[in-house]
Amino acid sequence: MDTFTSDGLQLAFTDTGERDRPAVLLVHGFASSMRVNWIDTGWVKTLNEAGYRVVAFDHRGHGQSAKPQDEAAYTPQKMAGDVVNLLDHLEIGETVIFGYSMGARVSAFTALAAPGRISRIVFGGLGIGLVEGVGDWDPIAAALLAPSLDDVTDPRGRMFRAFADRTRSDRHALAACISTSRQELTEAEVGRIAQPTLIGVGTTDDIAGSPDALAALMPNARVFAIEGRDHMLSVGDRTFKAEVLRFLGEAA
Repeated sequence: MDTFTSDGLQLAFTDTGERDRPAVLLVHGFASSMRVNWIDTGWVKTLNEAGYRVVAFDHRGHGQSAKPQDEAAYTPQKMAGDVVNLLDHLEIGETVIFGYSMGARVSAFTALAAPGRISRIVFGGLGIGLVEGVGDWDPIAAALLAPSLDDVTDPRGRMFRAFADRTRSDRHALAACISTSRQELTEAEVGRIAQPTLIGVGTTDDIAGSPDALAALMPNARVFAIEGRDHMLSVGDRTFKAEVLRFLGEAA
C-alpha cells in the first residue's frame, strides 16, 4: 500500500488497473477498511477485470491510516477533503465515486464540494438516512469504549463492537469518528447532487433508511434492491456487483 498526506495525516491507499482507464474511487464504511470493504469482497478484482482503474483508501481513523482521537478530525467535510486530496495526489481529474454506508455519506459531501471531479455516483448501504439520520449511534460509541464485548448489551452496539474487534480497529479513534461523521445533509443539498446515481440497499438493512425516499429527492438517481441482504452482507452481494457494472457501462 502507498500513502498520501491529507490535512497533515498520512493515509493509506491502493491504485490498481491501467492508468488510462476510467477511474472508480471506493470509499469504505465505518469501522471497516479498504481491504475488508473492497478487496476481500472482490470489488477491486471485479472492477479491474471490467476495465476500470480502481483507487481505494483507508479513512482517517481506519485501517492502515493515521488515527487521530480528536472528534473534530472526523467531520464529513474533512473526510471529503481527504477524497479530493487523494484525487489531486494521483492527478485524477474526474472519477466515479462509490461509497458504502459512512463512505456513501462522505461521497455525497464530496459530490457537493467538488462536483466537477465526480462523474457518476454509487451509494451503497445508505438511503434516506443521509438526510434523516440512521438512528441513535451513542450506544455504538459506548460499545466501542466498553472494556469488552461482554459488557455491551445494545444489539447494534454489539454488532459494531464485534466488527471492530474482528478488524482489530483502534476503538478510541472509531468512537471519536462516530461522534462527528454522521452529520446529515438537507433535502435541498441532496437535490443538488445531479450526477447519475445508483443507490443500492439491502432489503433487510435496518440502518440505511429508504433508498426510494432518497432517490426521490435527487434529479438523476435510481434504486437497486439487494434482495435478502442486511447492512453487513449487502456490500459483497453478486447481484449488486452486476448492477453496478451495468450502471457504469452506461457511461461508455
